[in-house]
Amino acid sequence: MKYNELEVNKNQSAKRVGRGISAGQGKTAGRGTKGQKSRTGHHKLPAGFMGGQRAIMQAIPKLKGFKSIHDKAQVVYTDNLNELKGKVDNFVLADANLIANPYAKVKVITRGELSAKIELETQFASKSAVEAIKKAGGTFKKVTVPARKKQSKEA
Repeated sequence: MKYNELEVNKNQSAKRVGRGISAGQGKTAGRGTKGQKSRTGHHKLPAGFMGGQRAIMQAIPKLKGFKSIHDKAQVVYTDNLNELKGKVDNFVLADANLIANPYAKVKVITRGELSAKIELETQFASKSAVEAIKKAGGTFKKVTVPARKKQSKEA
């Protein structure tokens, strides 16, 4: 026997519908009684079609504008940085309870006076915030969002 000589037949023959009431699928042939789907011909309907009634997606009110898929940056103000010293990154800001999550984007914005000399390493900072940091004798370095450490599988 060869693969190309195999005779493949359906195990079940197609159901013969509409061939009399004694045949089991007679009269309406399993289509129900009346309506668009019971008739012959093309009856594929678009998603959300509700029989000519206004569709659900037309009835729901629309919202103006758009919703961004990107996470918003967490904001830190320069006057909050006065308590910190040395190198300041996302983890130092999270320890000081200035941001909720160290693995999120952080933006530093000017508010009040900055007197502490710090080395700031965050994702964003306004121009005036960078100037305030340099005026206080510090530096700003733009870095990427820190990646979470993958947990090793210990059996």
